[in-house]
Amino acid sequence: MRIRALALRIIRQFIRDKRTLALLFLAPLLILSLMKLVFDGQAITPEIGTVNAPQAFEDELIAAGASITEYATTDEAQLAIEHGDLNAFIQVGTPGFAITLEGSDPAMNKAVMLLFQNTLQAKVSSSLPAITYLHGGPDMASFDSFGPVLIGFFSFFFVFLLAGVSFLRERTTGTLERLLASPIRRSEVVLGYLAGFGLFTLIQAMLIAWYSINVLGMYMAGQIGYVLLINLLLSLTALTLGTLLSSFASNEFQIIQFIPIVIVPQAFFSGLFNLDAMNPWLQKISYAMPLFYGADAMQGIMIRGENWRDFGFDVYVLIGFSLLFALLNVLALKKHRSM
Repeated sequence: MRIRALALRIIRQFIRDKRTLALLFLAPLLILSLMKLVFDGQAITPEIGTVNAPQAFEDELIAAGASITEYATTDEAQLAIEHGDLNAFIQVGTPGFAITLEGSDPAMNKAVMLLFQNTLQAKVSSSLPAITYLHGGPDMASFDSFGPVLIGFFSFFFVFLLAGVSFLRERTTGTLERLLASPIRRSEVVLGYLAGFGLFTLIQAMLIAWYSINVLGMYMAGQIGYVLLINLLLSLTALTLGTLLSSFASNEFQIIQFIPIVIVPQAFFSGLFNLDAMNPWLQKISYAMPLFYGADAMQGIMIRGENWRDFGFDVYVLIGFSLLFALLNVLALKKHRSM
């Protein structure tokens, strides 16, 4: 009887906690649906440019699954690949074939080279074509490609979790209520907490970036200062988002429940998986994900050595997300005290 009573009490608790039921039953379905959409999308078509290539050769590339764009000069093709419009371009000249790979994605490099080999084996008999890389090189590993995304993801994830739990404890222990009983304004409360937590996010951003580059030996073509800036902005966005969502949780477990809804989709649309393989309508969801912009900037800096003019837009978007979440934090404090 006591076991039955205990079991019934637990069942009633679960039935009353609608959020737990949703996490238990709906969250797995949501994640599986996202994985279905991500992995069962459209085939990846390599974007390849050609310079002085015979029409028959271009037709063979198209038949092999490539998308071909013709360029009149090598300079035009070089400019296109630098702008990210091409995965590679091939030039046909007197010495033979010369291939230039964009180089930032080892998986795409292998796909393009396999396509070239299948097409060129009938064209080249004794020697392989000259191969150059715009970014990276033949020794660039897959970890170097998605490593910058992981740096941003782990910074975002752990700061979100820490901020949510810490701010929740401020509420549950009564510290926040006592603070709000003073003349301090809600905006000052938010800024104070962000400044306090922000110190630790800064240390974390520096530690993760230093460890990844200097200890793990991750490929680094850009400036370390830019990496720290993007990582700090990602952490600040996670900090403001975590404190915001903690306002809607009553215990630590409910903070954990936000992970399948907030963090998992960030991973799918951050660049860990090739966004070009997704359906076009699904790719647009990534524009609402802060981690998408942070990961894009991190990859650009670390792999392609980009400067401010290349990733400045990502910086402004991350700042916009942080300001938006901070403003919503101020509004969320209304339910604790009306000004």
